[in-house]
Amino acid sequence: MGETTTARRRPTIRDVAAAAGVSRGTVSRVINGGHWVSPDARDAVEDAIRRTGYTANHAARSLATGRAGSLAFLLTEPQHLLFADPTFSLLLRGAAEALAQRSMTLVLLVAGTPAERANVAHFVSAGHVDGVLLISSHESDPLLEALLEAGVPTVSCGLPLGHQGDLAAVSVDEEGSARAMTRYLREQGHRRIATIAGPDDTPGGRYRLVGFREEMGDAFDPELVERGDYSAESGLAAMTRLLERTRDIDAVFAASDGMAAGAVQALARAGLRVPEDVAVAGFDDSGLAASHEPPLTTMRQPWDRLSGEMVTLLLEVIDGAPRRSVTLPTELIVRDSA
Repeated sequence: MGETTTARRRPTIRDVAAAAGVSRGTVSRVINGGHWVSPDARDAVEDAIRRTGYTANHAARSLATGRAGSLAFLLTEPQHLLFADPTFSLLLRGAAEALAQRSMTLVLLVAGTPAERANVAHFVSAGHVDGVLLISSHESDPLLEALLEAGVPTVSCGLPLGHQGDLAAVSVDEEGSARAMTRYLREQGHRRIATIAGPDDTPGGRYRLVGFREEMGDAFDPELVERGDYSAESGLAAMTRLLERTRDIDAVFAASDGMAAGAVQALARAGLRVPEDVAVAGFDDSGLAASHEPPLTTMRQPWDRLSGEMVTLLLEVIDGAPRRSVTLPTELIVRDSA
């Protein structure tokens, strides 16, 4: 006596459409990112997907649409910075969560050397991903040039220096944020305010210094400006150089929390207290600022919104919509260092 089995039919897009009361085209748009769909229709489709147990067949969808169903998170920095700089992991987590909601995959790519850049350019140009989330872009980056030349849909985190009109971007108000922090320090009574700027070929390095200089006005002193690479080590070195030039500093604005932490270390080595002798402020609020001793006053970037907006803008470009850019506000977080 043989056994018989009854296989339950796999739910289809037609089943989801019927359950949601919408067209199959609407279901398809929701599955492929939710663009050009009303919030009510999207909610109805997502509810129907849960009720029917529908699971997208990504292989079949790729064959039908010519899409990979994945995006690249491309970090154009040395590999160790992926783990050393907490801002990158926050963006990575946010992008992964945004794609998981759309049943898409995030591919992590690191291109900090010429060989890595060549491999990445070949990989993305071959269509293994549908587009690129470009993290930490540098002016005149050859990889960015390669992406543009190959026509790979790309969105930049931060203004893409030299290519502002060539691709979509999500950024914070760099100049306005720097002005707000500088204004806060001046309102606390500080007059000899130094700054540790980031690299000039990055948007944060360039425009945060512009905002600081504009807010300082006639009180701006180029002798009180040093640069670092956003790391704590570079902040320590920059603060040391500043103190070698003058001890007449009562506040420091660093363009990253890492450099602010390094500045605190240099001040301690010089026998100066924070904030009693020198106030220190940073930028990012990626976790380091709150856990540092003393906790750092900083400008908070909206990390979840940054990564979420990047995914949204990139999927719009992939769908053929005109590219656009978004500027997000920051928030001044006052703690014990300033």
